[in-house]
Amino acid sequence: MGYRKNLRIVCGNLKDKGSLIKTVLSSKPHKSAVRCVILRATTHGSSSPPSNHRIAAVISLGLESKTEACSCIQALMDRLHSTSNALVALKCLYTIHNIIGKGFFILKDQLSMYEYFGGRNFLKLLTFRDDLDPETREMSKWVRWYAAILEQNLLVSKVLGCHLYSKLAKNVIGKEKDNFSSSLNSDLLNDIDALVEFACEVGDLPDSLHLQRKSLVYEIVRSVGEDYRLVQREIGTRVAELEARMMSLSSSEWTQFLNSLTKFEDCKEGISLLFRNRNRNDELWDLVKETKAKLVAVMKERGNDGKRTLVVRFLQRTSGAS
Repeated sequence: MGYRKNLRIVCGNLKDKGSLIKTVLSSKPHKSAVRCVILRATTHGSSSPPSNHRIAAVISLGLESKTEACSCIQALMDRLHSTSNALVALKCLYTIHNIIGKGFFILKDQLSMYEYFGGRNFLKLLTFRDDLDPETREMSKWVRWYAAILEQNLLVSKVLGCHLYSKLAKNVIGKEKDNFSSSLNSDLLNDIDALVEFACEVGDLPDSLHLQRKSLVYEIVRSVGEDYRLVQREIGTRVAELEARMMSLSSSEWTQFLNSLTKFEDCKEGISLLFRNRNRNDELWDLVKETKAKLVAVMKERGNDGKRTLVVRFLQRTSGAS
């Protein structure tokens, strides 16, 4: 087993060098330079994440022009979809994550085009599987998990109208109670649905948590944790706002709100296992628990009021008939 893995590493390194040489000799020097940057950031050999300067080189490709940004995202997607190596796939996804978090608008815009045309699973890794050995099969689960989180990250950005890490999002955090005054109940509920779905993807983690000893997986979990911390804050502000509006919610909105809170609570265990009590945010969980209790109590009261109304109407009709 060790021999096969070592052979794969050697072959992977040779393949990387061959790809670099082929790219350098390409008749399209502009695109070849972009592809070289992507290849260097997503090499086969090491199980470490791409270095900071490799990530910075990728992100800088969004500075020059829209054409260069388009070539960057295309090269990255080609690399992701052409590999059957779990480490390479994770490095590609980690690079995409950094583009979402730190990239310039033009790069994010090109990435969003894939989400727009490709649909919910635009990264197309639902069936990814590296069958070299048991460990690579476990790593494949992390590839699928990470891809689902990044897909949901972009969907959340679309629903909220801004990227979680954008300056707009940072400026909104802490001021949202004022901004929510003009938001419809339905908009806030849809926001919560998307944010809770992100939390559920995080909580639906692979069972091979021991692989966090690998620096690449560890760094991925740390980065996801930063996203989840922002998602917690976004959920908290919206739950607090809807709690204040509770009496103005319709029956269908009450049901949607209650279902979202229940779904969020259901993924708490998986999230706690992943982060090992980091990002606990007990205040948020207390808020969710209290809000659920209020929702259930008021819904029961509304139900009793409805029953009393029906009885009164029945008595009025029978007394009128007599």
